[in-house]
Amino acid sequence: MSLFTGSAVALVTPFNDGGVDFDALDKLLDYQLTNGTSALCVLGTTGEPATMTQSERDAVIKFVVSRVKGKLPVIVGAGSNCTATAVENALNAQALGADGLLVVTPYYNKCTQNGLVEHYRAVCGSVGIPVIAYNVPTRTKVNINPETAARLCELKNMSGIKEASGDIDQIQALAAAVEGGMDFYIGDDSLTVVSYCLGAKGVISVAANAIPRVMSDLTKLCAQGRFDEARKMQFKLMPLMSALFCEVNPIPAKKAMEFIGIPCGKPRLPLTEMEPQNAEILKKALKDTGLLKQGAKLC
Repeated sequence: MSLFTGSAVALVTPFNDGGVDFDALDKLLDYQLTNGTSALCVLGTTGEPATMTQSERDAVIKFVVSRVKGKLPVIVGAGSNCTATAVENALNAQALGADGLLVVTPYYNKCTQNGLVEHYRAVCGSVGIPVIAYNVPTRTKVNINPETAARLCELKNMSGIKEASGDIDQIQALAAAVEGGMDFYIGDDSLTVVSYCLGAKGVISVAANAIPRVMSDLTKLCAQGRFDEARKMQFKLMPLMSALFCEVNPIPAKKAMEFIGIPCGKPRLPLTEMEPQNAEILKKALKDTGLLKQGAKLC
């Protein structure tokens, strides 16, 4: 039930004063479709679904599915801290044409490891499409322990896990725990090469909004075992990847899209625009990578 290998973009949601900017979303999708992205992850953390209405979220799913027309897998964020709501979101995304689901751990409630298993059992059992669990404890304050990840492999429709703890020891233990049971994807751009060495099938990438071709090429090098070349590329990208997370995601990602000429609007409150000094750091990183104002051509 693998959904993809390589680089999936954690897509930003373009906004304007009237709501979702579908003209900008169309341009963003075209940029991804022509620059090597392996899959589209919409309404994940980077897509700001927590500040969107249900009708907006539905409209985005419908638009992306219709625009992509099966050329790439469309993976829809369906998580919630309420299991019943997560099930409802999952069923709704499936009905709207999603190829798979990204389901974050239930935040705020801080359930036990057994609670995590039962939460995912309920979601996975409700749908007939692949599910990727999403572990990002810095945001949710809930961690999927490696031994719990191994238990998740036994669930119907559980296809993979996006691991974004940033803890290399945990990443290694989790990769070992799920090997042969489900796909392992890294959620931190800066750990792409390292994670491929541990058996990752791909990255769900924030950076791929601005540099889809580069992230695609990086994952191809890793998949081919060309780690000397991949390591050099990763080193070159380090300043940009750092700049993309110098403020909370997706603030820098949206500013990066503005800089390369595909503006996607401001993030919604409570997120604010990027601080000027940080924007200059990001601009320099894009310039040094050869992308400033010319991303669509140079990627």
